[in-house]
Amino acid sequence: MVELRPMCADDVALIERWDADPAVRAALDGPAMDWWDWEAELERDVPWRELLIAEDDGRPIGFVQLTDAHDEETHYWGDVEPGTWALDIWLGSGADRGRGLGRRVMDDATERCFERHGATTILIDPLVTNTQAIGFYERYGFSAVGERHFDDSLCLVMRLDRAPTSS
Repeated sequence: MVELRPMCADDVALIERWDADPAVRAALDGPAMDWWDWEAELERDVPWRELLIAEDDGRPIGFVQLTDAHDEETHYWGDVEPGTWALDIWLGSGADRGRGLGRRVMDDATERCFERHGATTILIDPLVTNTQAIGFYERYGFSAVGERHFDDSLCLVMRLDRAPTSS
């Protein structure tokens, strides 16, 4: 069973190990350790973000970040509507990829955005060169919004809208 739990300081070594995986580096356009001070970020208590570890039957398998794209302090996503959340997700070990775990982590992450945070839209920004991830997100229901440079990385911004509820 896949579950999401809050990331803690003890997980930093795990993130560093996953960060060494060539597929993770390629998906992130370099090592995440180069652009984020994990320990400092874990100490920050901000209402617009969750840093999570995905576990399969208690075994850590991946990282998930959920961000309120409207309230996030750097305005990384630009001017977006309230209710817009962003998602970062990666499985850390090659042995865990291609087994359906990513789909289950995505299910938990999107449900958390929609149900817990009241999101109406979820954004994601894979590198345009990450065709495998883009295909996964398309099959999941995300649609392309357009290409955008984030720092030096050319990404494809994609969105998933909350399904309308019947009354």
